[in-house]
Amino acid sequence: MVDTQLWAPVDPLGEALHFLRMTGSFYCQSELTAPWGLALPPMPGCMWFHVVTSGACSLEVEGTAPVGLRPGDLALVTHGEGHRLWTGPRVPTPLAHELPQQQVSERYSVLRHGGGGTPSTLVCGAVRFDHPAAHAVVRLLPRVIHLDAASSPHADWMESTLRLMAAEAKALRPGVEAVITRLADILIVQAIRSWIQQDPAAQKGWLGALQDPQLGRALMLIHKDPARAWTLASLAKEVAMSRSAFAARFTELVGEPAMHYVARWRMHVAVTWLREDTAGLGELASRLGYQSEAAFSRAFKRFIGVSPGAVRRNPEAATRPTARAFA
Repeated sequence: MVDTQLWAPVDPLGEALHFLRMTGSFYCQSELTAPWGLALPPMPGCMWFHVVTSGACSLEVEGTAPVGLRPGDLALVTHGEGHRLWTGPRVPTPLAHELPQQQVSERYSVLRHGGGGTPSTLVCGAVRFDHPAAHAVVRLLPRVIHLDAASSPHADWMESTLRLMAAEAKALRPGVEAVITRLADILIVQAIRSWIQQDPAAQKGWLGALQDPQLGRALMLIHKDPARAWTLASLAKEVAMSRSAFAARFTELVGEPAMHYVARWRMHVAVTWLREDTAGLGELASRLGYQSEAAFSRAFKRFIGVSPGAVRRNPEAATRPTARAFA
């Protein structure tokens, strides 16, 4: 008899999006007057966002077509690349961080810049994701996502969210950074959801597998319980597939064998723990199902390219290209 719980409603893609919890590197309210231009530097490991609350501008990442932004628009530069915002292609674009700013808090400032003409106001920020599921989603995104609030099916609540963000940025009350962080969470996740729903590229690879009824459930189980002693047989049983059919389908959609994915997922979870948890390596190894610290360390270095100790000493060590992206 098939366990009826197997077919309980699950949302693996929703589970992955749940991990898109972000921390802010910094936020800036930009009060600008035409003509104006700004250059934003590369921020590896971060995502830039820009919310236009009044006025208009263009955004350009090198090698992509400029995107026109109007009030109520949200733009994400998903991989933290350097880019420019401007009112015209011949307007100078000085580096934003080199312009005078009013520092409201350690990570929040107000920038006033421009030639004295038509005003524009933006709320800008750079955010960082920590969970490996978030990294897996972000790596698959296009370089720029533009969400036009006016044409969105969720225009009403998005407009309300943008108005609240604009009001918080203008008032600069205590706690403004915390409020804008939460509002940015909502807007960024909605922009990513919109892209997943509309772009055919999101129906392939890892994201496509998350949306597959059986493979999506298998991925969710791995993500929720990486320490479990998973085997091809146990994963196939969980999703009511034969071992051979499951193995072939997993490799076809995800792009790597299931057990290789399990091991690599454990290592990316370990990276997060090494950055955030003070527990010893032996305890972390045990939490991930390894019988010894030595076995854990060998597997970690094979997948991430550096030792667990190197990541604990320097959290950025695991951002090097040897740490293969999910695809």
